[in-house]
Amino acid sequence: MPKHWCTFGTRKSVLSGSPRLATNPPNAILNYCYALLECETRLASVAVGLDPGLGMLHADTPARDSLVCDIMEAVRPSVDAWVLDWIMREPFRRSDFFEERNGNCRLLKKLTAKLSETMSVWGKLVAPWAEYVAHRLWATTPRAGRSPIPTRLTQRHRREAKSGSSAPTVAIPKHDRVCRGCGKKIRAGRSDCGRCAIEGATKRLAAAARIGRIAGHTPKALAKEAESQRQHAKARTSWAPSSQPSWLTPDLYSEKIQPQLAGVSASTIASRMGVSRWYAGKIRQGYRPHPRHWQALAQLVGLTG
Repeated sequence: MPKHWCTFGTRKSVLSGSPRLATNPPNAILNYCYALLECETRLASVAVGLDPGLGMLHADTPARDSLVCDIMEAVRPSVDAWVLDWIMREPFRRSDFFEERNGNCRLLKKLTAKLSETMSVWGKLVAPWAEYVAHRLWATTPRAGRSPIPTRLTQRHRREAKSGSSAPTVAIPKHDRVCRGCGKKIRAGRSDCGRCAIEGATKRLAAAARIGRIAGHTPKALAKEAESQRQHAKARTSWAPSSQPSWLTPDLYSEKIQPQLAGVSASTIASRMGVSRWYAGKIRQGYRPHPRHWQALAQLVGLTG
């Protein structure tokens, strides 16, 4: 990927000296969204009876609808905020862009189709401003005292006549969430797809293991482990085989108790025996503990003699 694609930079292109012929993806997206907004503004201007080519702020030129550029200025901040929020939150797919030989960054079909879905939103946002300009110009004419021009785009007069409610809010379109590894579309709340998440999870587990090994070899941890070993050694030494019930034999443990422990959680075994979950996990897998634990495990699986 070209290095200059990783920065937003100014909208002024080194190829044209103007915003045209963008050289990176963010500015190419901005240019495309502005073109969509310009189309919707031109339609709105014509719908309210304005001449798109007669501008007030922008100079009239043969290849530009100056009034359209005037009106769309009020909505451009919404487009800017939407694109900026997108590039700050989500990654892009490399397959959505193409760089020509002269360095011009072009949008490919899949991305342009997604961006085109926002046209209705920009149309709803620009409609009140087109009507506002039309009403202001109408107020300066001698016929201003007659019935006001209709609000076909926003239906403002109809809403005011019925309930006096304000204009409905327009929801800004949501962005696609894509996997940061492969670009696959994913659901909200995730940053990777299932396949790419495996590598990240493996790295996090390795890092956690390193942290655990370091924490387990501190003087405090070693002292705690030594004390635990002394207590278990003392318990093994003080235990007498005669205290074991006669029915609790090694064969009974292997045939009746051990198979049922596989269905008991490690945390339950650890709590009943007073050992670590790691040791309890080994017991679930078939490790035979010291006989002093057999009676507690027999009670855990429901054998009482």
